[in-house]
Amino acid sequence: MDEVDPAGRAASRCGSTRRGRWHRVGAMSYLPARIGDAVADVETPALLLDLDAAEANIARLQEVTAGTRARPRPHAKSHKCPNLARLQVAHGAVGVCCQKVNEAVAMVDGGIGDVLVANQVVDAAKIRRLAALARRARISVCVDQADNVADLSAAAAAAGSQLEVLVEVEVGMRRCGVLPGAPAVALARQVAGAPHLRFAGLQAYHGSSQHLRTPDERRAASSEVAGTVRETVAALAAAGVPCPVVSGSGSGTCRYDAESGAFTEIQAGSYVVMDVQYGDCDVGFEHSLYLLAQVMSMPRGGVAIVDAGLKAFSAEHGLPRVAAAQVPQWEGATVGGASDEHAPLDVTRMARAPRIGDKVRLIPPHCDPTVNLHDWLVCIRGRRVVDLWPISARGPGL
Repeated sequence: MDEVDPAGRAASRCGSTRRGRWHRVGAMSYLPARIGDAVADVETPALLLDLDAAEANIARLQEVTAGTRARPRPHAKSHKCPNLARLQVAHGAVGVCCQKVNEAVAMVDGGIGDVLVANQVVDAAKIRRLAALARRARISVCVDQADNVADLSAAAAAAGSQLEVLVEVEVGMRRCGVLPGAPAVALARQVAGAPHLRFAGLQAYHGSSQHLRTPDERRAASSEVAGTVRETVAALAAAGVPCPVVSGSGSGTCRYDAESGAFTEIQAGSYVVMDVQYGDCDVGFEHSLYLLAQVMSMPRGGVAIVDAGLKAFSAEHGLPRVAAAQVPQWEGATVGGASDEHAPLDVTRMARAPRIGDKVRLIPPHCDPTVNLHDWLVCIRGRRVVDLWPISARGPGL
């Protein structure tokens, strides 16, 4: 396995990012840039991470949780990059969470010592990998069914490890989770009594709240979830089952969930990079992730074709937005569609028509699956490349 040094620079047996564009991380990968390059010279399509903006977002979440009982546990599925996760932990996060076992392995391999798999893990091979991973780091996982508890306990016993377990409560997401109140208490009791498992608390995630249009709507949804959480925590206390952790929340409701006092961990993920679907966030997070694309054709008046399509960004939440605030000469341009390797831009409202070879920054519609399409984050400050970070947790999710 290749390593990433503590400063966040990719290092490999094939040489550093300073010496050439070929670099091995699992498979041979051609670097889109080298440290010191101008952003204008980055090969496209490529993901840019504005470190100044990302660091400001990390600091902003710390401000949001300051003075509350909640601490950030950022969701790494948004960036899948251990370097960025280490930056979050260095600035106060209790650890990270992720969705898949392979993401957890990548985080631990990258130096993260506290990882929550905020999901159910039911496949026998994946459970064995998770239990083995718990010998190297503090590993937590969610459950919502009795059989899964027994399987996790048996795997941890065989691995000689201990798994922390959170009971996932259905708080309106209509996805995974046991019903709140008595059903959650019964499952928590089973976890507490299982060898090699420790009942750590509750998982209470309501993803549908994160993209409600107005702050008032998000605040009301947060209040409803907090009420459900309090009732279940009270039921656990009445049953003599301590509940040290309540983990959940997200980028859209983090302020209200922290202020509610119901949560001890805030699982905001997209906050560090942001995307189109979050729009204007009342917390003040800013865009730090951009897809850099290049004009490759001007086939007719008012249309510029760029070299980034569906293999470079996810479009299930619509199309990218031109980041005109960062590159003002692109003011007025809009993305009009996408195919595998191309996207047409309507440039009729631009003050000056672009030329072949011009580069444009696009804001991804949805950061999580967009990041999953790329091998590297090209880290920039101002107009220069300062580092390249491997997206080592990318892939289909095993």
